[in-house]
Amino acid sequence: MAVPMRSTRSNVSPAGRQSDPALKRPHLHVVESGEHHHAKETGHGAHVASTVIAWTRSRPRPWLHTAIAILFLVLCWIGTLMLRTQMVENSFESSQVEQNITMLRQDVEDNQAKLSNLEATLPDRAQKLNMVPASGSLTIDLNGYQPPKDEKATTGESAEQRATSNQHDTSQGGATE
Repeated sequence: MAVPMRSTRSNVSPAGRQSDPALKRPHLHVVESGEHHHAKETGHGAHVASTVIAWTRSRPRPWLHTAIAILFLVLCWIGTLMLRTQMVENSFESSQVEQNITMLRQDVEDNQAKLSNLEATLPDRAQKLNMVPASGSLTIDLNGYQPPKDEKATTGESAEQRATSNQHDTSQGGATE
C-alpha cells in the first residue's frame, strides 16, 4: 500500500489571520563567482579554505562560526603549550649536560695537576728509597734497520756454515761479538 505524498501549502493561514508578506521566505538562488578560477591559480589549500568558509556562511545557525573559531583557538593554545613544554624540557636537559661537562673538565684539570705534582716529586721519593739514577745506559738506534729481504737465505743457513765461519774468525785471532 503506497502512502500518498503530503504537500505543504505555504500560503494557507489559520482562520482570522492573513499571511504577512514580510514573513515569507526569500527566493534562494545560486550565485556563481570566479572563485573556481581563482582557486586554481592560488592552489588547493586556498580552495579548501574558501569552501569551508562558504559552507559555514551557508548555514543558518551562527553558533557554528563561533564553535569553529573557539575550536581553532583551543587547538592553537594546546599546541603552543606543548611546544613551550618541550622547549623548557630541552633547556633543562641542556643545562644539566653543560653542568656535567663543566664538572668533568674540572676533574680532568685536578687530575692533571696531581699528575704533574707527582712527576715533580718522583726524583725526591727515589732518593728517599736509596735509588740512584742509572749510569751509562745502553741504547740501540734502529733508525737504519731494515728487515732481511729473503728469510730463507738468512734463516736457512746451516749450523755447519755458522760453525765454520766462527772457527775461521777465531783461528785468525779475532774475537766475535
